[in-house]
Amino acid sequence: MGTNSEGNSVALHCQPVMRSVKKKEDLMTEWKLPDFYIFDGRTIRFGMSGHGPPIVVVHGTPWSSFNMRHLIRAFSLDFTVYYYDLIGYGQSDKAPGDVSLGIQNLVLDRLLDHWQLENPAIVGHDFGGTTVLRTHLVGERDFDKIVLIDPVAISPWGSPFFQHVNKHEAAFAGVPDYIHEAIVRAYVKTAAYKPLEEAILDAIVLPWTGPDGKAAFYRQIAQANSGYTDEVQPLYDHISKPVLILWGREDTWIPLERGKVLHDMIPGSLLEVISDAGHLVIEEQPDALIKKIHSFLGK
Repeated sequence: MGTNSEGNSVALHCQPVMRSVKKKEDLMTEWKLPDFYIFDGRTIRFGMSGHGPPIVVVHGTPWSSFNMRHLIRAFSLDFTVYYYDLIGYGQSDKAPGDVSLGIQNLVLDRLLDHWQLENPAIVGHDFGGTTVLRTHLVGERDFDKIVLIDPVAISPWGSPFFQHVNKHEAAFAGVPDYIHEAIVRAYVKTAAYKPLEEAILDAIVLPWTGPDGKAAFYRQIAQANSGYTDEVQPLYDHISKPVLILWGREDTWIPLERGKVLHDMIPGSLLEVISDAGHLVIEEQPDALIKKIHSFLGK
């Protein structure tokens, strides 16, 4: 469902199909978000699949909806799944502008209106989890059940790399392409506990290449600010909806101890630890995640 020049909704019925392939071009060509929504003049790409109660899936950084594909496929058997690329990420608009956590919850809020969803279940990974929490607590949007996967939720956060890019964004954006790609690849690898397949690594890196992608990669890091989690962290004890927290045991980006703190801060929340997985648990142990989430959702 897109929006035409007159502001009306336009139904589109394409759904992404993933095949077992090994080339990055094939992976990213197959994963297309066919629908769009215009947010303040900027295009947000999204997709819908399946039939049943609504569930929304929100990716994190530096990922895209592509990395949530295993969950999307599985949920589509029992739910209508809504998924999209955050503004400044994946197939969505990468033009210069605000891509911070302060705008991502506004984008999600507007999409929920566009999709006419009032009380869906929702799943968020990394910054996607932050976006879910901010949409619920700052935007006061209601959700049936909330699933948080290794979310950025407890301050302080941000690696030395984040801090360095924050100070020197223009210099990083100006490095030669081959150096930039090496930086992104090295950075992405640290999110996984075990080595990623080269085809998956290539597909993750690809949206961050080219002039727009390269600038967008450093822009989203430079705009990362723990003030956006500081704003909601005192409100976690106000959450009354069922919450499932999932954490990769070997997460070095956001250690499991942070997950335990978050679990203690959200009344009645459940914490499940996924073995043999790091921060990129969505790629490393998707079947384990799906099993835990299905049980939580009652499917």
